[in-house]
Amino acid sequence: MKAFSNNIIFLDTEFSSLNPYKGEILSIGLVRLNGEELYMELEYDGEIDEWVKKNIIPSLTEFKISRKIAVQKIKKFVGDSNPYMLAYVGQFDAIYFYKLLGKEKDPFNWIPIDFASMLFATGINPEEFDENKNKFCERFGINFSKYREHHALDDARLLKEIYLKFVENNKGK
Repeated sequence: MKAFSNNIIFLDTEFSSLNPYKGEILSIGLVRLNGEELYMELEYDGEIDEWVKKNIIPSLTEFKISRKIAVQKIKKFVGDSNPYMLAYVGQFDAIYFYKLLGKEKDPFNWIPIDFASMLFATGINPEEFDENKNKFCERFGINFSKYREHHALDDARLLKEIYLKFVENNKGK
């Protein structure tokens, strides 16, 4: 498999609810192919789903910034190159990302890339990743133990590593 473009930024977000009408981004991790990273935790005092309280909130340890400052930092990090946003299940990340940006111009290419769909198209059940990340990572020769689960920056880092192995393993397909 040959990627259409290397102008990619790997994105992961953690949010307060799977319901995009009531949820908001709590943290965001962005990782470039060259290894540059941006991680932020955002101010939020609204309702939080029970699963999020148990699995996400304990991993949030950084100083919280306003949504306005987060948008400024994202735009500076992403720049003007119009990169592709690549996320594991990009529908949620993209919706929450667009919600965060509000009326601001989206710095990414308008087509978000969904890694779960890439797995599906090559005969891999995308749910395997969520069901047993360690086993899934072993398939690609990746040591999962160096990553914190449900942490936006580590999830974006892991996605980058898996994506690079995945593309390498599927050359010529």
